[in-house]
Amino acid sequence: MLTRFLLWALLLFLVFRAIGRLIRGIGEGTRGTTSRGGRGRAAESPKGELMVRDPVCGTFVVPSRALSRRDKNGTQYFCSDTCRQEYLSR
Repeated sequence: MLTRFLLWALLLFLVFRAIGRLIRGIGEGTRGTTSRGGRGRAAESPKGELMVRDPVCGTFVVPSRALSRRDKNGTQYFCSDTCRQEYLSR
């Protein structure tokens, strides 16, 4: 009988804790605060940037972070210096 009572108490505790976290998360979402301890406004989400494909290995890279080379075919973007060197050796 005591075991049954303890199991019900544990179950109720977990249910109320989950409901509390759900309500807190909804509140933070509507206020725009971060859930990582910060109480300020969440940082603006970065604008999307079109990814391009590395012509050597086929990896998609973000142009602002990729290595690039401009030639008669336009600008080529590379994921690494190894891919860039292989492209130049062709």
